[in-house]
Amino acid sequence: MNEPYSFSNDQMNGIVEDTYSNIIKECEKLKNITNCPNEQVVALLSVIASNFATTTEKREN
Repeated sequence: MNEPYSFSNDQMNGIVEDTYSNIIKECEKLKNITNCPNEQVVALLSVIASNFATTTEKREN
């Protein structure tokens, strides 16, 4: 089983905060340029998140 991971305080106040800020800025930029609704941004972020998700169970149909 994987050990839980936590960012350090330095990481939280550095790269994590910067990454969060950059993602928000880019999403706002996307909305401003394309006039897309928030739901489209959420859908895009969901697709991106799925690239980082790990499958813990395989379902058989």
